[in-house]
Amino acid sequence: MPLANFRLPFLCAILLLFALPAAARQDAGPVKKAIEAFLQIQVKGLPGQASFSIGSIEPQNNLPPCQSLAVSLPPGARAWGRTNVNVRCQAEGGWSIFVPVHIRILGNYLVTARSLTLGQIVTEADLTKNHGDLTDLPAGILTEPGQAIGKSVAQSITSGRPLRSDMLRQVQVVRQGQSLKVISKGPGFQVAGGEGPALGSAAEGQTVQVRLQNGHVVSGIARAGGVVEVTY
Repeated sequence: MPLANFRLPFLCAILLLFALPAAARQDAGPVKKAIEAFLQIQVKGLPGQASFSIGSIEPQNNLPPCQSLAVSLPPGARAWGRTNVNVRCQAEGGWSIFVPVHIRILGNYLVTARSLTLGQIVTEADLTKNHGDLTDLPAGILTEPGQAIGKSVAQSITSGRPLRSDMLRQVQVVRQGQSLKVISKGPGFQVAGGEGPALGSAAEGQTVQVRLQNGHVVSGIARAGGVVEVTY
């Protein structure tokens, strides 16, 4: 075969290859919009001012374009700090990818205004507030004075420490063996229901059992002042 005749089909094949359209890929824009809409819902109600950033999505991906996207958090994950979200194409034969996100929550958190000792009851004077990214702080950080005031210090805490829930405990208002007054309450009535010793210890609002003088045992809600409420 003459050389010219050999080159002609070869050149035609090359030209045809370049003329073929590139395979369609998933545009990153709709994926990011779906993630944004999902995170806007997730951060509602969090304590503070929420913001987030979304990691990059490979523009040269091999994902077929999808019109129906669903976004979720992996099991056990939450919209807090650095995490990933799962984006899934709901079309038949769809795909699934993980995209990194960074969620920031700027707000106030409680800090000890002075050193606190074991067993001390927290008052408003013991507390002050700092402002920062709550996602950078340990789990269980407290943000409102009402979460700490009136509770007992479970460990000695130095001044200026961020206050966590595990550093405090509820104050017991009922101790085992203490004589308690039982008050029976219901819609439109409240009557004394007898007295008797507590069969256990309890903090405000917890359930405690009382043995009445007739030997019957009743359960009610522990209240300050040696009172147990039995609700009907």
